Amino acid sequence: MAASELYTKHARVWIPDAEEVWKSAELLKDYKQGDALLQLRLDDGTDVEHKLDPKTKNLPHLRNPDILVGENDLTALSYLHEPAILHNLKVRFMDSKLIYTYCGIVLVAINPYETLPIYGADIINAYSGQNMGDMDPHIFAVAEESYKQMARDERNQSIIVSGESGAGKTVSAKYAMRYFATVSGSASETNVEEKVLASNPIMESIGNAKTTRNDNSSRFGKYIEIGFDKKYQIIGANMRTYLLEKSRVVFQADDERNYHIFYQLCASAQLPELKVLKLGQATNFHYTKQGRSPVIDGVDDAKEMVNTRHACTLLGISEPYQMGIFRILAAILHLGNVEIKDRDSDSSIVPPNNAHLTVFCDLMGVTYQDMSQWLCHKKLKTAAETYIKPIPKLQAVNARDALAKHIYAKLFDWIVDHVNKALRSTVSQNSFIGVLDIYGFETFEINSFEQFCINYANEKLQQQFNMHVFKLEQEEYMKEQIPWTLIDFYDNQPCINLIEAKMGILDLLDEECRMPKGSDDTWAQKLYNTHLNKCALFHKPRLSNKAFIIQHFADKVEYQCDGFLEKNKDTVNEEQITVLKTSKFELLVELFQDEEKATTPTGPPPGGRTRLSIKQTKTRPGQTSRDHKKTVGLQFRNSLQLLMDTLNATTPHYVRCIKPNDNKHPFTFDPSRAVQQLRACGVLETIRISAAGFPSRWTYQEFFSRYRVLMKQKDVLNDRRLTCRNVLEKLIKDQDKYQFGKTKIFFRAGQVAYLEKLRADKLRVACIRIQKTIRSWLLRKKYLRMRSAAITIQRYVRGYQARCLAKFLRRTQAAITIQKFQRMYRERKRYRRMQAASLVVQCMLRAYMARQKYQAMLREHKTIIIQKRVRGWLARLYYKRSLEAVVYLQCCIRRMRARRELKKLKIEARSVEHFKKLNIGMENKIMQLQRKVDEQQKDKKAMTERLNSLANSYSVESEKLRNEVERLRLTEEEARNNSNRINTLLEELARLKKELCDTQRDKRIIEEWADTYKMETEQLVAELKEQNSLLKIEKDDLNRLIQEQNQEMTEKMEKALAEETKQLECELNEERSRYQNLLTEHRRLEDRHDDLKEEMTLMVNIPKPGHRRTDSTHSSNESEYTYNSEFAEPEENAQGAEDVTKAPLDMSLFLKLQKRVTELEQEKQSLQNELDKKEEQAYRARAREEDEQNRVRGAELEYESLKRQELDSENKKLKNDLNELRKALSEKSPPGVTAPGSPAYKVIMEQLNSSNEELEVRKEEVLILRSQLVSQKEAIHQKQTMTEAMPCMEDVRKMKDAGEITQAYIALKESNRSPPQDYHVLNEDGELWLVYEGLKETNRLLESQLQTLRKSHENETEVLREELQSVKEDNNRQQQLLAQNLQLPPEARIEASLQHEITRLTNENLDLMEQLEKQDKTVRKLKKQLKVFAKKIGELEVSGQMENVSPGQIIDEPIHPVNIPRKEKDFQGMLEYKKEDESKLVKNLILELKPRGVAVNLIPGLPAYILFMCLRHADYVNDDQKVRTLLTSTINGIKKILKKRGDDYETVSFWLSNTCRFLHCLKQYSGEESFMKHNTPRQNEHCLSNFDLAEYRQVLSDLAIQIYQQLVKVMENILQPMIVSGMLEHETIQGVSGVKPTGLRKRTSSIADEGTYTLDSILRQLNSFHSTMCQHGTDPELIKQVVKQMFYIIGAVTLNNLLLRKDMCSWSKGMQIRYNVSQLEEWLRDKNLMTSGAKETLEPLIQAAQLLQVKKKTDEDAEAICSMCNALSTAQIVKVLNLYTPVNEFEERVSVAFIRTIQIRLRDRKESPQLLMDTKNIYPVTFPFNPSSLALETIQIPSSLNLLFLTRV
Repeated sequence: MAASELYTKHARVWIPDAEEVWKSAELLKDYKQGDALLQLRLDDGTDVEHKLDPKTKNLPHLRNPDILVGENDLTALSYLHEPAILHNLKVRFMDSKLIYTYCGIVLVAINPYETLPIYGADIINAYSGQNMGDMDPHIFAVAEESYKQMARDERNQSIIVSGESGAGKTVSAKYAMRYFATVSGSASETNVEEKVLASNPIMESIGNAKTTRNDNSSRFGKYIEIGFDKKYQIIGANMRTYLLEKSRVVFQADDERNYHIFYQLCASAQLPELKVLKLGQATNFHYTKQGRSPVIDGVDDAKEMVNTRHACTLLGISEPYQMGIFRILAAILHLGNVEIKDRDSDSSIVPPNNAHLTVFCDLMGVTYQDMSQWLCHKKLKTAAETYIKPIPKLQAVNARDALAKHIYAKLFDWIVDHVNKALRSTVSQNSFIGVLDIYGFETFEINSFEQFCINYANEKLQQQFNMHVFKLEQEEYMKEQIPWTLIDFYDNQPCINLIEAKMGILDLLDEECRMPKGSDDTWAQKLYNTHLNKCALFHKPRLSNKAFIIQHFADKVEYQCDGFLEKNKDTVNEEQITVLKTSKFELLVELFQDEEKATTPTGPPPGGRTRLSIKQTKTRPGQTSRDHKKTVGLQFRNSLQLLMDTLNATTPHYVRCIKPNDNKHPFTFDPSRAVQQLRACGVLETIRISAAGFPSRWTYQEFFSRYRVLMKQKDVLNDRRLTCRNVLEKLIKDQDKYQFGKTKIFFRAGQVAYLEKLRADKLRVACIRIQKTIRSWLLRKKYLRMRSAAITIQRYVRGYQARCLAKFLRRTQAAITIQKFQRMYRERKRYRRMQAASLVVQCMLRAYMARQKYQAMLREHKTIIIQKRVRGWLARLYYKRSLEAVVYLQCCIRRMRARRELKKLKIEARSVEHFKKLNIGMENKIMQLQRKVDEQQKDKKAMTERLNSLANSYSVESEKLRNEVERLRLTEEEARNNSNRINTLLEELARLKKELCDTQRDKRIIEEWADTYKMETEQLVAELKEQNSLLKIEKDDLNRLIQEQNQEMTEKMEKALAEETKQLECELNEERSRYQNLLTEHRRLEDRHDDLKEEMTLMVNIPKPGHRRTDSTHSSNESEYTYNSEFAEPEENAQGAEDVTKAPLDMSLFLKLQKRVTELEQEKQSLQNELDKKEEQAYRARAREEDEQNRVRGAELEYESLKRQELDSENKKLKNDLNELRKALSEKSPPGVTAPGSPAYKVIMEQLNSSNEELEVRKEEVLILRSQLVSQKEAIHQKQTMTEAMPCMEDVRKMKDAGEITQAYIALKESNRSPPQDYHVLNEDGELWLVYEGLKETNRLLESQLQTLRKSHENETEVLREELQSVKEDNNRQQQLLAQNLQLPPEARIEASLQHEITRLTNENLDLMEQLEKQDKTVRKLKKQLKVFAKKIGELEVSGQMENVSPGQIIDEPIHPVNIPRKEKDFQGMLEYKKEDESKLVKNLILELKPRGVAVNLIPGLPAYILFMCLRHADYVNDDQKVRTLLTSTINGIKKILKKRGDDYETVSFWLSNTCRFLHCLKQYSGEESFMKHNTPRQNEHCLSNFDLAEYRQVLSDLAIQIYQQLVKVMENILQPMIVSGMLEHETIQGVSGVKPTGLRKRTSSIADEGTYTLDSILRQLNSFHSTMCQHGTDPELIKQVVKQMFYIIGAVTLNNLLLRKDMCSWSKGMQIRYNVSQLEEWLRDKNLMTSGAKETLEPLIQAAQLLQVKKKTDEDAEAICSMCNALSTAQIVKVLNLYTPVNEFEERVSVAFIRTIQIRLRDRKESPQLLMDTKNIYPVTFPFNPSSLALETIQIPSSLNLLFLTRV
């Protein structure tokens, strides 16, 4: 197309500008060929003339249309040039607040200098699994692409992050690693991803510092390899560092800081563990105060120190090592403060006793003298001698700083090495992704050796980028024979040759460093002579002879030659290093040890006057001294080459970080700075391709020499190449890891390290073996010598000790004897003196005390009388006043409380009415409870009367004793006072006269005071009346106000109640959600446990080779199920090896039920034991032979006779014991308690008499049975044959007690009274055997009953003894209390007796309540047993009619053939099965059931009904074990089938429906009133009668919640691929959406399109879901909840993708979305699901679509948007407005001012700052009760279910 057609009037172009770089202008007239000027108009309206270059005649760049501005990918622009790229980046950054942009395969990231909410877990989940071109540009998209290519291509990846300092390289690398850690996770349980992320704080603290451009600038480069296993899960990482800036340790420019760790240490110097470092403020140290900026705004160094230490701990750096690191860092700070003074012009000295040097030496463990000497001296070596020469102050200071830098560099390398050890994994690494964080091209006013090395590195990286982007792509197309025109591109190989080739800059620099008198000036002259005018890229400045200029790929840079030689040498005083190596500090010595393995080079970063430190990259034996002489430039070149080899061996991904401005202002764009960086990073030449390589290369001879130890003798051949090939094939199995060349072997990254590890392991094993043998021989020899010497010494020492001990014992015994007699004499004499003196003193003291006490009592008595009168008067006065005030206050308070109570009663009245409506039917229960309470009251009344009778008898006895004691006391007083009566009366008379006078005087005073008080009271009453009238008026006013306020408060309360109700509902939903999330987590852990168990089983049970026979059923089961199931095995095996997953559920339920059935279990166990004994005896008797039976019968008869005699003697003995006990009770018990006629005596005697009567009855029964046994003895002996005895035995066993057995025996005896004609005829039907077995069973039963009776009598006797003992104790306690009461005054005596009586009655009341509770429990148990017995009796009555007919009658009567009509059986809705068929039931009904056939052909919920009918029968027979096992097996079976086919939607839906139906059946037939009201009378008859399964209902509810969540997950997985395509990408309305150009990313998507889904696909899938759930009989309410959840997922996924895709935010797309939503709403209407709440879940999506379509210009539009988008958050609204992109020319962009207006209006909203919706959110599910109208007795079981073993009952 001709230029005249493009450059027409109104065409927009870009023209250069000095400030803005490029300015936009518009042509005012058409351009014609040959015009030298263009008439333009700028955006501000200024008209200018643009002159064209007369030589090139190049026209200005054309501007892209507005609809293309702001594209995600720069390659989508029509005109791809510098101004277009710059403008597109500016628009996205400034207007849309988007910091990421694609440029082909490069991601351009602009530092916003502000924290953005775009790096959360929700964003990571949104980008996970997405194609790189499908979402907006993001660092996560690059990370996902590299992760995906690693998994797809099985090739290692690299992410190269470059840019200037402050551009955000470190943050970008950190977010990329966070993405890998979140998406892939770790394959082990050691949290490797946390360790990878934890390495960032450590490396930032020791490698980052504040610069003028960045507060957290990385002063080193790093390459982190994140390792993955075959499942592509993180297993470890490895870090390699480059270019550490050591010079920052000793020097910082203005407004900069040293490394962060120094300031963190100073900020934490006050910690107790860090006080030994003797640190202070950062301003106190020379190395931290030079920049005069020790604090960073918003950064707390002390807090960062805590984070650093926590990260060290997480990475395995122990506390001692951490303290060692801090010691070295503190020592560096103290070393910087060491003052060095001039001694003379050629020497210097450290002042003696320098405090900082002393601290340095103490911390480093070296001597002060050595360090002070070598700081000021150096050693010179010649061929013959060695000289120690002093150095001047300047050199000494430089040497000190060089030492500090060297120590820090060594410490940095050590920390990096330990971080790598912590990140290293023991699992073999399958692949890795490397993240390179390195600085870009830089230029300053003064550039030195550091900038030269950095720019040299960037030249190499740029060459790699160019080769990847251009050269390799051309070669790839040529190899593929695709027509291709070669493109000329800038190849910077000449610049690299200028630096690194032979006679290049580095070569000449190394040569000059080797010269004895080399200097920077001579080196500069060599450069001029060698390259000036010979190399086009090398220039000389006009005004300088000590500088040179290199034309780099980005710009020309002028380097100053001063300092190049010194920095290249990087000399350190060897003597200082020697002193440090002799340190006692282990960590310091470890830093300076020679390393065997190759380590990472370190050197300086950009900026400032710095020095480089390059760590040795590879050390070989005997090469240490030679390597130490390597220059910095040579080492740096080698390390850079290693890095390039590594990058070439991986597939690179490029991230170019741009610094928008130098002032760190957020979202401020400086075009000049941005374009400078864009030119340097090569964004304009970006294209995507892969690269590969082998970074490690060895010659065959080098490889043989190095790894000879790994070869065996037979492997060594004459041909070295063949030898190396054979060895490598054995050592490295994967041949892709290495290649054989003609002269070299090529290895992929990491293979050399692996070979080094094998070599080190081989040498280590050999050394250990040698050491083991030698040390064993030496130690054994030493041990034998020591053992012999020790035995000899022990012999002599033990003999000497024995003799000394004997001598000591003799002397001790003699001394003790002497001491005993001496001390006895002395103590006896002292005691007698003290006794005599004590008696005299006591006599005098007691007399004096008695007198004093008498006087005091006399005074106190008089004082008390006076006080009593006065206090009484004052108390009465105060009481009257207080009483009136209190009465008034009570009136006010009671009035206030009454009003409050009235309000409460009104509220309660309303709530009670509601409660009454909800609890219809509770009156009957209340009446039953009331009757029960009345009965208990009656019992209590009887007990109270009994207590009153006992209390009366006790009071009478107590009164008698009290009178007696009182009489004795009076008599004693009279006898004591008769002697002094006359004198006492006279004194008393005088005292009374005096008191009378005083009393009369007091009386007059009191009468006067009473008159005064009466007048005052009358006056006060009058005043109170007046106040009362006023208060009444005020009361009326207040009542009126209260009524008005009451109405207002009522309205407010109603509103508040409604709000509180909503809040409670929200809290309830949140609580349900939390509970269901816990269930999900519990299920996940259970699944994890099952998986681990299966893995363990597979690992342990590895099948052995050979053929093994298996059971046919087992093999068939295994063919159907590949996992172990307890239902697939016989029940006997299942009991021995129960499934682990079954145990927790069964045990938890068992523990819950155990509390309620403990007593029943005990009774059942006792009966079971008796039954087991009887069955065991029967089995033994049946197994014996007939010959042994006769002998055994005789022995048993003899044994029974003996046993009866023993029982008789025991009965007599018990009777004698009872008589003796009766006598003892009558003799020993107090007459008032156990005397004949007392209540307690009567109760005891009644119990004894009843026991005696029962004993007499049992004795008579024994005598009758004995006589019958004797009469039948001969008949039993003559019995010869037995026929069919087992049925009779079973009949006998069915008899429950002795009464039934006795009746059966009497009936048999009466039938046998007539003399038999023939024993054989008599025994024809086995009647004698029946009689004999019945008698034996009777004897055993009577024997057990007698033993039980004996035990019960013993227990009763023991109880009576305990009661007697308690009565005795009560009697003694009563006597003690009575004696104490007699000593108390009368008032206290009454109070104490009342208190004692109250305590006693309380204790008795508590005892009675306990007895009442026990009786209630017994009654409840007996009622349950009566129900069971009643059912059994009914069954026996029905079946007994047939059993009454004797077998003889059936035989004798003739049988006439008649037609018997079949009676229709009345089924009870139960299914009977045997316990051994339980596993078969679960297998056929759950595990092998196909949902499709059941849902189509049978009634919905049939498995649930069948299981419940089986459960009903287990409840009917009162078999708790059967109930528990059935429920447990059912739950476990459902879990197993869901685990096996959990991804099948129909299976999950089918079992969700059946689980809910089973749960509803348990509720419907539970017998609870609230559920029974929905049943028919027939259904109520089928309620469970014996067991309360409320706990199992909760377990089933939890299981249903888990199934529901699994169903939602399955449905989500099915819908997930359809949502974005169907709701966003597919054009439902054809022709509405416009088509825009796409960039390189979209065209080169890593994954091909798998197919296109439409909205119809989603609707068809929803129809399938709904129809399946309806066929399975899912509850309608549950279907609504499922649909609501699905619609939420559709809306959330659609909205999230809309928020992350700029190409989808347009007006036409909003119309498409609204149309799609309307189709979904129509589907809801068709299915009658509009009330499910599903539509409301789409409200955020609907509002987002409306937001795309509404006007977005004026303030009224902003107000409308704020009111309309109430379901969207502020962040979502702003994001949509920022992403809004015009598709057509008539659309306009949203202005920045409008977006700010929206933000201002929405700033008061209180909402979550989260941008995306949570797609994993699941609404809490509820299961409303839905009773079934289906009658259980009408259910038929189809034969297709294979349940023929079930019997309908």
